[in-house]
Amino acid sequence: MTDFSALVEEAHSAFANTQTPAELENAKALFLGKTGKVTELMKGLAALSVDEKKTRGAAINVAKQAIEAALQQRRQELADQELQAQLASEQLDVTLPGRRQSAQGGLHPITLAQERIEAIFASMGFDVADGPEIESDWFSFTSLNNPPNHPARSMQDTFYVDAVGADGNYYNLRPHTSPMQVRYAQAHVRKHGGDFDIAKNQLFAGDMPEIRVIAPGRTYRVDSDATHSPMFHQVEGLWIGEAVSFKDLKAVYLNFITQFFETNALKLRFRPSYFPFTEPSAEIDIMFESGPLKGRWLEVSGSGQVHPNVIRNMGLDPERYIGFAFGSGIDRLAMLRYGVSDLRQFFEGDIRFLSQFQ
Repeated sequence: MTDFSALVEEAHSAFANTQTPAELENAKALFLGKTGKVTELMKGLAALSVDEKKTRGAAINVAKQAIEAALQQRRQELADQELQAQLASEQLDVTLPGRRQSAQGGLHPITLAQERIEAIFASMGFDVADGPEIESDWFSFTSLNNPPNHPARSMQDTFYVDAVGADGNYYNLRPHTSPMQVRYAQAHVRKHGGDFDIAKNQLFAGDMPEIRVIAPGRTYRVDSDATHSPMFHQVEGLWIGEAVSFKDLKAVYLNFITQFFETNALKLRFRPSYFPFTEPSAEIDIMFESGPLKGRWLEVSGSGQVHPNVIRNMGLDPERYIGFAFGSGIDRLAMLRYGVSDLRQFFEGDIRFLSQFQ
């Protein structure tokens, strides 16, 4: 007997009656398992002659392939049925409106304050400069008239990088953005044809447009309390020309501070102080004439006439060029503007706090 169509039909019928993949695997074992009907037929070939083996073996293979095809077809049918059932149970109504996030992100209050500062000074003709946060000792201190072992360094030269640059300088996390005074001024001088050698005291002798620039950015010192942080933000301001005085500093800073706080109801005063890179030097205090801080003098900036040694390190002749510089804490200005009592709240990442500024 070489016609196994009845066996194939029997397998078709058995597979078709299954309702789950497990039932189908059980039906498969009846025909293709180790003791299945097709397997038993193959075992019976051993007792036949060579010619009979060829004829009967070929017929069994045809029947086996037909059974395997029927099995695969039923597997696919059951898989399709399962998928359709899943799609029906998880059906989405795509005509419904999407669900929007209840909370939207926004800019950090320090970023808002910095952008406001940049816009105000840009309206007064100041450029905005950005410099490296890992700075050389020369730009951080020495170029600013603050030589090694000077006592004024004690609270500032704190975070050093464990490496020495190709120029032989040690590098640190900048304690202020003041290095941009010298960096920007030197670039400004070269831009306008300056060829100078500070080491040989060969300074720029040509005419040069005034330097007006602010340099906002992150700075680092060992400080940590309600009004100080090891990482904070500062904006450095610089105006260098042939006739720039304290009068100009007062006019510029008063214009800035009234725009920043959106009020003319405040007073400004200069209080004598000391900084190695300015002479004379002064702290800038403000006092609001209304509001919760009314009547209190609040320190907001250090300032002064740029020291002649710093002018010289810019590549300029201090006998010809003069100007002022100031350094204000952006974080402190933001605290006063937004009524924040503890600086550390800006950096704790509390969404409840930050969402108030959106």
